[in-house]
Amino acid sequence: MQFPYGISDFHKLITEGYFYADRTHYIPLIERAGPQILFLRPRRFGKSLLLSMLENYYDLARADQFAALFGHLAIGRQPTPLHNRFFVLKWDFSAVEAHGPVEQIRRSLHNHLNAAIEGLAARYRGWLPDRIQIDSADALYSFQSALTAIRSTPYRLYLLIDEYDNFANEVVMGGRLAGRAQYADLVRGEGVIRSVFKVVKAASAGLGLDRVFITGVSPVVLSDVTSGYNVAKSLSLDERFADLCGFRETEIAQVLRDVAQGCELPAARADEALTVMRTFYNGYSFSEAPGEPLYNPTLALYFLDFFQTHCRFPPQLLDSNLALDRNKLAYIAQLPEGAQFIFDALSGEPPIGVQQLADRFGVEEMLSVPQDATFMASLLYFFGILTLRGRTATGHLHLAIPNLVVRRLYVERLAQLVLPEVEAQNRARRLAEAFYSSGDLQPLCAFIEDRYFRVFDNRDYRWLNELTLKTAFVTLLFDDAFYMMTSEAALEHSYADLVMLIRPEMRQYQLLDFLFEFKVVSPAQAGLRREQIKQASRDDLLALKPVQQRLSEARASVQAYRARLQTQVGPGLRLRAFVVVSLGFDRIVWEEDRT
Repeated sequence: MQFPYGISDFHKLITEGYFYADRTHYIPLIERAGPQILFLRPRRFGKSLLLSMLENYYDLARADQFAALFGHLAIGRQPTPLHNRFFVLKWDFSAVEAHGPVEQIRRSLHNHLNAAIEGLAARYRGWLPDRIQIDSADALYSFQSALTAIRSTPYRLYLLIDEYDNFANEVVMGGRLAGRAQYADLVRGEGVIRSVFKVVKAASAGLGLDRVFITGVSPVVLSDVTSGYNVAKSLSLDERFADLCGFRETEIAQVLRDVAQGCELPAARADEALTVMRTFYNGYSFSEAPGEPLYNPTLALYFLDFFQTHCRFPPQLLDSNLALDRNKLAYIAQLPEGAQFIFDALSGEPPIGVQQLADRFGVEEMLSVPQDATFMASLLYFFGILTLRGRTATGHLHLAIPNLVVRRLYVERLAQLVLPEVEAQNRARRLAEAFYSSGDLQPLCAFIEDRYFRVFDNRDYRWLNELTLKTAFVTLLFDDAFYMMTSEAALEHSYADLVMLIRPEMRQYQLLDFLFEFKVVSPAQAGLRREQIKQASRDDLLALKPVQQRLSEARASVQAYRARLQTQVGPGLRLRAFVVVSLGFDRIVWEEDRT
């Protein structure tokens, strides 16, 4: 089996026998949805392959290849009358220079559009009786010339635009003042991007352009060019198209069985691989309606390709091609309430809820206007760093971190906010790695008291509760190379505060599994001043009645969770279970459960 990691050419996938998750059954629905479509998904989520599939389906020059390309797929058994009935033109705005002087960007855009139009002229030479005039200085004239030529035929044009918002994303994530001014020149007034969309809108009014399908990450550009192009229908939150991109678990499970068999591995190895992939890559949802969560296709193909090639799991589960998503969280973190928002998202309580996603916001607004939680949640949703989880108890849209590989990005960002010094980061890493094999909690707690609590006490994390304590441990101990870390892990309808299970392929090493329950006692509850808490011995603090009450409350839960984890993992479980109690932002005491 060949996995098309980094390949978005549908023709290549099919003709060279690559793995393809069939989504062609959506073609009739797309046709009925409308002639001008906008479809937003996070980067590297399969949008370009979707456009390539549509290109091959509608391309009149590939009519003689229809059976070879689509005969074995869903649409091949029941094609629509429009298959192979269009001239197809594709623009990819990610190929256009997004930096430098405005004139340089404008020239790059015109060059890209002209190159695509020249390709159309060459490809359809036999169908076009009239020659297309190419104006090297004005690609919009070239486009109109192409439409004139097309109108003299029985066919019409299908325009595909990929990554239409690439310019805006570059400006926003770069945070460049110069870039902001350049972008404004491109989208306002007679700016070239605005002009492109105005011409596309005009061409769809009987001038030869019949259908348009646009993909992107966010609705940023649409806000800036609204009056120039306000006719696209968005399918981005339409539950009928929720899994138009992305992999379903049934598809992943079958492929894993095939790979394990090819590697001569037992079926249990495929089950372990599915557990790892579900934990790290699953969890995306693009509709509030109930439905099966999706796997990120780029990450899934990265894992599958490595697994098949080496017959083992990849040691690093965050593909470096998606590591750039760190920039999105860095942008949020520098907003006035951004650090608090990241902390709240990571802790998960209270759940992030918005009345509705912000679906129109311009670059100037993003970079200049104070942003509220709705804006931050919406932007991170479009970037794939939050996903939909239905509705909250108060009826708001519930957004949450989709999976463990994305949670890692939040952990890294919060850790950098708390520990900006490299020396402190290195020390924290050494302490965590020692804990993984020793289970000695004392050095970790001392470090949290000394470094984390000092920051938490002085920042906008407005009060200490179990979530604050848990988040401190999560940011310090998170390591997806060794562990599957689950906050609020569901264990038979009850929830453990923090569970760290060794990745299946890492059980050969001297690592321990961990279970944590967290409790908090305020100085007032303890009947002590903060200075007294700091000076008291660990034994004296453990003997305090409120501390004993918290420990007692947690023991029964820990013992029940231990039994459930033993059943879940089996005899290989090497569990160390702790009840951790924080006394204000000053001291931490704990008790290990050895039952």
